[in-house]
Parts: sequence; structure tokens; C-alpha cells
Amino acid sequence: MMRVGRSQTEGCVSEERPLLGPYRIERRLAAGGMAEVFVARREGLHGFSKRVALKRILPQFASDPDFVGMFIDEARLAALLEHPNIVQVFDFGTMGDELVLVMELVDGSNVSRLLRAAPPDAPIPWDVALHVAYQTAQALDYAHHASDDQGEPLEFVHRDVSPANLLLTRTGHVKLTDFGIATVRSRAPTTEDGQVRGKLGYMSPEQVLGKELTGKSDVFTLSTVLAEMLIGEPLFQGESELNVLLQIRDADLRVLARCERRIPQDIRAVVLRGLQRDPKERPTAGALAEACAEVMRRRGMGHGPDRLGRLLSKLNLVDGDVPEIHLPDADVASLVDSDLMHHAEAGQQVIGPQAVTSPTIYRVQLPDGSVMGPMSYPRLIQLLTTGVIDSRSSRISKADGTYLDPSKLPELTRFVTSPGLQWKLEELAQAEKQGQLRAATLLPVFYDIVARRQTGVLHLWQRHRRKKIYFVDGRPEFVASTDKSELLGEHLVATGQCLRMEVEMALALLPKYGGRLGDALVGLGILRPVELFRAIGEQVRGRLMEAFRWRRGEWAFVRGARSHEETFPMGLDPYELLRDAAREAHLEEIESVLEPLRERVVERCEDGPALATFRLDPRWIQLLDGVSGDATLGGLLARESASGADLEPVYRALYLGLACGLVRTKVSPSEMPFRESFSA
Repeated sequence: MMRVGRSQTEGCVSEERPLLGPYRIERRLAAGGMAEVFVARREGLHGFSKRVALKRILPQFASDPDFVGMFIDEARLAALLEHPNIVQVFDFGTMGDELVLVMELVDGSNVSRLLRAAPPDAPIPWDVALHVAYQTAQALDYAHHASDDQGEPLEFVHRDVSPANLLLTRTGHVKLTDFGIATVRSRAPTTEDGQVRGKLGYMSPEQVLGKELTGKSDVFTLSTVLAEMLIGEPLFQGESELNVLLQIRDADLRVLARCERRIPQDIRAVVLRGLQRDPKERPTAGALAEACAEVMRRRGMGHGPDRLGRLLSKLNLVDGDVPEIHLPDADVASLVDSDLMHHAEAGQQVIGPQAVTSPTIYRVQLPDGSVMGPMSYPRLIQLLTTGVIDSRSSRISKADGTYLDPSKLPELTRFVTSPGLQWKLEELAQAEKQGQLRAATLLPVFYDIVARRQTGVLHLWQRHRRKKIYFVDGRPEFVASTDKSELLGEHLVATGQCLRMEVEMALALLPKYGGRLGDALVGLGILRPVELFRAIGEQVRGRLMEAFRWRRGEWAFVRGARSHEETFPMGLDPYELLRDAAREAHLEEIESVLEPLRERVVERCEDGPALATFRLDPRWIQLLDGVSGDATLGGLLARESASGADLEPVYRALYLGLACGLVRTKVSPSEMPFRESFSA
């Protein structure tokens, strides 16, 4: 394992100069949420020496197969592309026990830093902006037409043409980098169809909508960057991530229209062509490069590299040594540079707003004085929300600091104050009803809350598992669980809607999104709002359906309790949930529950809910309508069996009917009906 020591005062590598394979590490250039980049030097015979950038996966993610696969894919793809305006890959392989990508070290800066350094009253000069767009478009044109070793077109789409991915050399040339989420024909897809990938603010309309992408998508995003250089502010901006996504979806160019007087008509025409909402109306990358070149020729702008180099020097973007980057206050949107890291893959660049600090390490001091950790922020949140760590009796240390009450750490506020995310056993003392859970017995308990339109929380617990279902007016509103597999991130990974590394990235940014994973996933462009809405609906339904499968445990209902979590309507009809629970229950468990009732007469409940409320299958309606009070449960089953009918729907319909007050068994005054025996 490579170990890099740093001076506490200078932040540079110690004099030991550790080796990684044949490369001697000089310093760490940048660290992201998933990977880190080092400046290194390879020395050889006769005074040979070459400085390179070494990129490696952070140790804690080195065993993640999804991430390792994506890292390998990036290396393979980048190695196929050889162009003056694309960062070159020199080597890739295992050094020691680590995968390492060896890349060209770019001596310079990037467009992101250039945009930040430009004075508000003096945007980037037109010729410099056109020069940057021209060389980037040339790189994209080459990549879009590249072929593999067999001569087959790669059908390359970069998908992340953004300011931080456009590196600028000291001599005024552009280098396109970061192929972490690029797609090619032969590359195994890393996301499901329809899933959005890219950086907030720098996506195409079709990217936002999750449609199939072509090289025209890269043309749109490059034109977005060109427009930002010309007007000095982001082209797509809004109060929320959703507003930005909607502006991109609609190709809303109001910001550009407001600033159009700053841009000559011929330059504006080039930008507008690239920003057409319909990909068919946009030029190819090659045509965009030619359009930029034509304007520069016509205007006598023939010194692009020299002008760019002088501007970088004037703005102090290339002078002096570049220190290791730590910018904890970076803007949220700029943190998503790739799935691998927030690029620093090249040389002497300083990754302005895109840089992030190394992952913060936490430790937890338990009541007995023992310590858990070190652990990452995502792991800490997982342990808090699943009840493994009790925030009321534990203390937490951040970055080797003092152990504090968790409520003193702003990034933990939601998780230690929200009733919906707390597991307070004393709340059970306020329970209005409680009882034992056995196989297939939750249905009548759930129905009783729904039918009475009650507000409160239904606690379910076993020895090592707990679940809380919050109801408002009889409708399930929020479900919490100590089961790790039921967390939103785990659900998204299990269903293939996100990669684990994407969830980890979003979790690392939770403090900037109010502790809400869904908001972070949308903000990072990993999910569209509509995809998030559907995913949360599926997750909540899954949590509810899983509760109906419990075979043992206890339950208690606390009237009036609220989660105080910010929720939105899921569209989950509680009566349809009850129907689906009866459909999905194990048949042998239903048979076991109904067996003691076989000799009892079954009759319709005149005061029960209408059959139409449950939207039942016609067969179920026929069976329940046929209950007339003149036959026992066993007699009904025997009659259906004699007719050759499949008994499974009979059992399920009668189970639902008895649990939800559609039918009932006739009992003596001293006996309790089936439903009340479990819901009381």
C-alpha cells in the first residue's frame, strides 16, 4: 500500500518520497470523494526524468467491483484516444496492490478557474472564448469519429463537457479530460436506460430527459460553456436544482437573451446553433469547430494560444507551485466532476470550485467508553438511521476533534432531531394498542388504522429489527426501518437505478442538501426528479410490503405521533396496499391463519367497506359476493374445490375479507371475531 506522508506546515510529501511502482511520489495534487491524484516523477538512466499524474482509487473503495470496473473502463477508453487536445494516458495497471492510471501532467489551469478569476466587469475576451471552444470541438470531433482497433466506430459521447474538464496549458492550449462517464458502443453500460448522468448545469435537454445520446449532446454542453465564457455567468441558473434541470430541458436561453448586447451577432449565431433544443438542429462538433474558426479568421483573431496563455498569467492562474487543494466551501453543483473524482487528473492545475477535501473521518464514542471508527460520513449516517448508534447516549468526533454531542454537528442535525429517524423505546409507553405479530396477522392491524383514519405511528419490532409506519388520516406517510437493505440508497443500487459509487458521492454531499439523499442525487444529475419520485414510491411500498411478511414480533400503535419528516404524496392507496399484501402473502401462512376458522359460518359485513374500494380482481369479487351466511369457511372451500376451481384465490379473497371487514365469522358473545382478535 502506498503511504504518502505530508508536512503539517507545508502540506507536501515528506522527504521520504515514497515509491509507487517505478514512480516517485512528489505530492498529492487533489483528492475527491472516490479517488485521488498525485504528482509523480519517473526517473531513468542517463538523467531521464518525466513528471506525470497518478490517479488511484481511494483505499476504502478499492474493493468495490462497480467502481473498479468503471475505473478500468475509463482507462481503456482514454487509451484509445490520441489527440493534441485530449489528456493522454501513458500507463495503467496494478502497482503493488493498487490500480493506478498514469496520465499526462498538464501544466496550467482549467476553464472553471478561469471563469472564477475573470473580473465581473470584464468577461473572458471573445477571441479566447472562441479559441477554447474551437480546440475543445476539435477534440470532440476526433472522439466522435474514433474507431477501435478493429476499425469499428466507437460512437463516443463524453457526457461531461464542463468547465473543470477543459484543462488549459500554460502555453494556451486546451486539453479535454475525464472520461469517467463517457459512453461508447462497445462499453458496457454503467447506468440503466433513461437514467440521467452528468453535471448539474452542463447537460443537454436529451440528457436531462434520460434519452439516448449522440455527439450532438456534447455540442450542446460545449456551447453552454462557450456562452458562460462570453457572458460571465452560468447559462442555466435557478433557486433549486429542479429549476436548473427544467431550464435545460426546455433550452431556456433567457439569460443569454438578457446579455445578448455583450456578444457580436456572428458569435451569438454560433452559440445559438449549438444550443438548439432539438439535436438534429445542432451542428456536429466538427462543424462547430469550423464555425468558431471562421469567425476568428474573419475577425483577425489568429493568436488564440498566445492570448490565452497571457490571460492565464495575468490572472495568476499559472505562476508558482500549486499547493494541494482543500476547498470545503466549494459550490454544490461544481462538486460533480465525474464518477471517479473531481478531477485533478492533470498536472499543475488547481481545481478551483471543483476541488473537494479528502473524505472527513468520524469516530463514535459509545456509552461504555469504547470507540467505533474511523468511519466515513455515509457510514455514520447509515448507523444512525438504522439505530445501531444511539445519538442520545453517544458522542461523535469529527476529523480527530473533540467528542461532541451529535446535535452540535450541523451535518447531523436532521438525523439526531427528527422523530421519524429516531428509535426511542420510551415512545412505546404511550401506545394506545399493542399485540403480538404472527404470520399473516399484520393485515387486520393495518386495516384498523386505515379504516379509522387514524394519525400516529405503528411500531413493529423483533429482536434485532425495528420498523415504524407513520400514518396521517389513515394513509401511510413515512416508513423508517433499521434494515440497511431498505435504505433509499440500497434500494436504488439493488434495483439498478444507481451505482453504489453514485450513492456514496451523494451521501458525501448530504450536508449541502439538508441531509436528503434524494435531493443530492437530483442535484448531481444522477436522477431526474420524476425518477426520484418513482424510486421513493417504490421504496416506501417495498418497506410496507416487507412488514406484512413478518412471521413473529410485536406491534404497538401510538396515536398522534408525527414523523416531522418532509414528505410528498406517494400516491399509495392504503386499500390497494392491503389488497396487494393479501396477494403477496405466503399461501401456507394464510392457510394456517384460516385453519382454526374452518368450522365457523361466514357472512357478509353489511357495515364494511365497499368491495370497489379495494379494486379487486373479478374472481375475488365473485367469491366475496357469494358469501351468504349459510356455509362455514370449510364448506366454502369444499364447494370451490368440488367445482374444480383453483383454491389459491379463494384463500386469498377470504383472508382479505376477514382481515378487512368485508366478511366475518359468526361467533358467540364470548368470542372475538377474526379481525378484532389481532387489531385490539
